[in-house]
This record gives sequence, structure tokens and C-alpha cells, in this order.
Amino acid sequence: MAFNPHSLSLLRFRASFLSLNNSPISHPLLLPKRPLEFSPRPPSHHSITIGATSSRRRTVSASGFTWDDVFKIANSPHDSPDLRGFFDRVTFCNRGSDKQHEFMPFFVNDQIVGYVHEDFAGHLQKFCDVFVFHQNNSHSHHAGNHVMLHPMLMTPDQRTTALADVVRCLGEELIPGIRNELYPVTSSFGTPVFFSLERAAAPYFGIKAYGVHMNGYVERAGQKYLWIGKRSEGKQTYPGMLDHLVAGGLPHGIACGDNIVKECEEEAGIPSSISNEAIPVGAVSYMDIDGYRYKRDVLFCYDLKLPEGFIPENQDGEVESFKLIPVADVANVIRKTGYFKPNCNLVIIDFLFRHGFIRPEEFGYLKLLQSLRSGDCS
Repeated sequence: MAFNPHSLSLLRFRASFLSLNNSPISHPLLLPKRPLEFSPRPPSHHSITIGATSSRRRTVSASGFTWDDVFKIANSPHDSPDLRGFFDRVTFCNRGSDKQHEFMPFFVNDQIVGYVHEDFAGHLQKFCDVFVFHQNNSHSHHAGNHVMLHPMLMTPDQRTTALADVVRCLGEELIPGIRNELYPVTSSFGTPVFFSLERAAAPYFGIKAYGVHMNGYVERAGQKYLWIGKRSEGKQTYPGMLDHLVAGGLPHGIACGDNIVKECEEEAGIPSSISNEAIPVGAVSYMDIDGYRYKRDVLFCYDLKLPEGFIPENQDGEVESFKLIPVADVANVIRKTGYFKPNCNLVIIDFLFRHGFIRPEEFGYLKLLQSLRSGDCS
């Protein structure tokens, strides 16, 4: 959703006013000079809202919740005796492990690059000049059902073109959300690219996909706050749900650090002079099976400490609004709701561990940490 031009002009005026006076001013859109208190009260007293009017916040969204709902949960007592709510979020991202037997390996050059559901394979068999299926016999050292690309498709460009034709023929009915963005297909990160595949099709071929997720935070008076976005209601995936300040898939031909800088500008209006300071802090991964979809994602995690006066401005229409929320309150929302886009939960839980918001004294600490690190980061 595009920003209200009047609001943008007002924000720019305030930014200029701050610069001219060389000192912060007290205003609901800026962090107050005194330390913040977070007893239950209306959200506008302890958060920054960008790009949404109060009437918009009261309107029920397609995702089924509003910012007002978020803050009711955020300000509720942090009374959970264990870490069960966090476990639930990690478990949700790793659904369907009992369904792995329904998928057959997808080989290219004797390397497994993905997995195809046995029923989805039926839709691929008509493309006999693209796919070769082997059933209940062996090929090389591979036994059992598996699928390969036709041996005539010898180069990455030939494979990319052939797979693009397949995706186009299958269309939105079988592969919804086609966005004409290519993902590189490899056996593991950093290895040679066998071909490139439409992003929306990646889970239908069980392709391992990579992305970058950035926790943008502000620190003031010894407290940390996270910038949180609410996705546009028009997004093809997870409309209206909560999200990181910046996140995105890793397309073909761009490095992780360069992608963070690009996404920072597009999603939050963060200039490269600031985004270049983003720190890579590791990775998390998950495996989610849902019908024909086999998502095997690896998320490279970044932290960026932002200036106190910085206010994000979405540039690509994919974010409805932003809020600056105390980290402890964000943890409360994750623990008690499913408001966040599911994979964002993993990255924020990782942030909670690294910044000391989840402590060894809490029951289940090591088990949660182990579950978060149990994925295949390859």
C-alpha cells in the first residue's frame, strides 16, 4: 500500500525540524526523551506507526487481526511458565515430516536437488522431453522411484528455459503466486547452479531456497525495540501478517549482503549508508510439507542497529505499516499468537536467544535451542 503523500511530507518536515534544531523533540511519532514505560495503554503511547490511520487499524484485516489486537497481546502479562509457545512456532514451520515418503528425489547430474510429490509427478509426466521418471528400479546407485531431467537438457540455460515452459503450462491452478522471479537450483549453497526456477514453483519441486531476514532494532536507555512490519493485504502470500523490517528471497546472481542492501531500500527506505552496517549473525532453516509443497528453506539472519530517529518508509507497496515495539513485547506476541509470518518467528526467536531475552533458567531452554538448530543449513 502506498504511503499517504501528506503523511510523507509531514514526516520529512519533522525530520528537517529535528536537523535544524539539532535536538530531539517530543512527538507521538518519535521516541520520547524520557525512558518508555510499558504498562497497558493505547498503542500510540509506546509505538511508532507509519502508513496507517487509526481508522485503518480498527478495520478487521484479511489476516483476521489488527495492530490493536497485536498490542493487546503484547501488553498482556508475560506469565508463561515455560517456552511452549516458542516450541509451537518452530514446530509449525517443520510440519509434515511423516509425509516425506510421499515424495521422490529429483536428480540433476547425479545430485539430489529437490523432491517431487508422487501425485504432482503425474502432472509432470506429460512433459516427456523435460523429465525422465524411474520407478522401482535403480539408476546408478539410486534405487526406487525418482525423477531426472532429460539428458538432452545439458546446459543451465537449456534447463531453465525448459522448466519455465513447464511452469507456464501448469499455470496458476497448480502453482499459484507466479511472480517471474528466478531462484538458483543447486545441491547445496555455494555449489554450481544447475538451472534457475520460478520462485513460486520451488516448493513444488522441493528445491532448497535461500533468503535473507533482518532484525532492525533500536536501543535506548538500555532497552531494545524491534521494528515490525505488517504486510500489505494485497500480498500474494501471508497478507496482513506481521513481518521483519526487511526480508526477502535470495534470487539468482546476487550475494546475501548485496541483497540485504537492496531489500533495505525497497522495503524500508533504508539508505546504503546505514544498511551496509547490517551484521550477518548466522542462519536458521526449516522443512515444511504441505500437500504437494516441500519447502526446504535456509534463512540468512542479519541484525541492524538503527539510529533512534530513523523512521522506515516502504517503497514497493508490500508493507502496510511499521511499528517500533519493545523486544519483550514482540516475544509475547510470538509466544501467544500466530500473527507473524511463520518463518519470521524462527529468526526472531534466534534474536531472542542471542540478545538474552530467552535465558538458560527458563524451562526447556536447551530443547528449544536444539529444535531451532536442528534444520539442514546446507
